[in-house]
Amino acid sequence: MTMRPRTEAELSEMIKGAQALRVQGGGTRRIGHAVGEILDTSGLSGVQLYEPGALTLVALAGTSLAEIEALLATERQRLAFEVPDMRGLLGRKGASTIGGVVAANASGPRRVQLGACRDALLGVRFVDGRGDVIKNGGRVMKNVTGYDLVKLLAGSQGTLGVLSEVSFKVQAVPEACVTLTAARDLPQGLADLRAALGSPYDISGAAWMAGRVMIRLEGMAGSVAYRAERLQDLLGFEAGAADWAAIRDVTAFADKPGAVWKLSIKPTEAAGLIDRLGLEAICDWGGGLIWLLDPSGQSDVRAAVGATGQASLVRALPGMERVPVFPPEPAAIAALTAGLRAKFDPRGIFNPGMMV
Repeated sequence: MTMRPRTEAELSEMIKGAQALRVQGGGTRRIGHAVGEILDTSGLSGVQLYEPGALTLVALAGTSLAEIEALLATERQRLAFEVPDMRGLLGRKGASTIGGVVAANASGPRRVQLGACRDALLGVRFVDGRGDVIKNGGRVMKNVTGYDLVKLLAGSQGTLGVLSEVSFKVQAVPEACVTLTAARDLPQGLADLRAALGSPYDISGAAWMAGRVMIRLEGMAGSVAYRAERLQDLLGFEAGAADWAAIRDVTAFADKPGAVWKLSIKPTEAAGLIDRLGLEAICDWGGGLIWLLDPSGQSDVRAAVGATGQASLVRALPGMERVPVFPPEPAAIAALTAGLRAKFDPRGIFNPGMMV
């Protein structure tokens, strides 16, 4: 049975009477082993406020991402954090929702310049495990006092509360966009990316894939041209083409069999780690984000990463059911996590099994 509330009041009542809930929006980016009755939030749909002049948008959590992007495009605006589309990689159908984007803190290549989804969030409304409606933040950027629940809910994977409304600061589409590219082996390519990101030239994308390094520049046409020229002189790159959507969506791994890992790591450690594992890799965020394809599912990726980063199992193979999706937390962090869940979901009904 699937529950599909159409109002926040209905959502609250459903949560009050529930035992275990598998929370989903469009179901396009769900990972993990959550169990329970499906709570489908896609019925909570609609843009509540859009003020292009104030760069502000407020939408119910079940609103489709496509609807929001189409609306923003009419005013040459966008969500700055470049939302990944995981349907191809995970073999999913359906439509991504803005609440699911926030719950996953889904963020693409532009994170190196403008931050993640949580950095564009202004406010949230959500229903906690008691069925209480909680509001935090607002519709303008301001300093936060007390608990910053806006940041807390982003990336919580639906384990602390069910989002009902989100508000964002949006961004104007820049006048110009240029990609610089060059053939580079992995160590040199990542070194060049770090040099570019450490320069004053305001990079909005820094990736390595299939033997090529790619750097993206966005902004006013004159500024982009100047920065591109300086980086060409500095690193010997050339203006070229790059499919940033393919990097964002990990398209190269979508039709290849195997487990897929997502690693967050120190960029200086990336080349050595990939070499030790011997797996096909895509590097984003200057090497801070690594996607690995493990055809057999037998590589001990977490042991190789160790204390230098974190490894999440985004796509598993049959037989990997006992492999935790998320890395184990240090004892101090685990205690904080348990305390937060006890506060916001005291009955443990939201996505039980998700984080293991």
